[in-house]
Amino acid sequence: MFTSFIEDAISASIKIQEKLLQNTSSLYERLEVGAGGDISYGADIMAEDIYVSYLQKHAKIDSEESGVIGEGEYTVYLDPLDGSDNFKSNFPYYGSSIALCKGDETLIAIIVNFISSEVFIKTQKEFYKTYLNNLTCKTDVVTNSSLSSVGIVEKAYADPQKAALLKEKNMKFRSPGAIALSLAYAHYVKYMLFFGTIRIYDMQAGLYMCKDLNVYKDDEIVIISKDDDLFKKLCKLYNKETV
Repeated sequence: MFTSFIEDAISASIKIQEKLLQNTSSLYERLEVGAGGDISYGADIMAEDIYVSYLQKHAKIDSEESGVIGEGEYTVYLDPLDGSDNFKSNFPYYGSSIALCKGDETLIAIIVNFISSEVFIKTQKEFYKTYLNNLTCKTDVVTNSSLSSVGIVEKAYADPQKAALLKEKNMKFRSPGAIALSLAYAHYVKYMLFFGTIRIYDMQAGLYMCKDLNVYKDDEIVIISKDDDLFKKLCKLYNKETV
């Protein structure tokens, strides 16, 4: 099942990428508020429809746009277009987030970058990256790099005071606006922070990919870093206790 699930998720992603590149006016049509609380647009629903058509045979789907679709022993937590505001703004940083779960256990996490064609895949046995336009290229995800010089802060605008603390410490960061994608890149940057309420659609796949990193999360912040000392400094900066 798991191999075919990954294959179907990638096939769906390729089809979605092709449609996004067509850039038709219907992709920008404003629709209703989705299950996740945000306004859905044509591109969101297009991506959801394609993922559902490929993945519903494997599991019920809990999507940011339409909520629960179908039934099954397994659940797919889906953000069909992570960073949809970026897509609408022609800012090249958006993708999708897919987590196959059984109960509280995540079995497979897939995060796609529709711009770079990168596909991050984590199973219970391996963690690797491939590409929608070159699936034969398969590499291990880098977990250590002495060249990392910036962090990622998602929803920095939601809490300027928290973001200002980083500036005071001369800690450079970027805030690109696609939470799942940024979690997938947490292995490459110095640190990753998220300010705000955790939604399962945004976080399920990404947090599973970060299991081997230092992670702190509560109802107002997520702190992630591969560097033990930096992680402790960040937790102290935000008055968070680590075990």
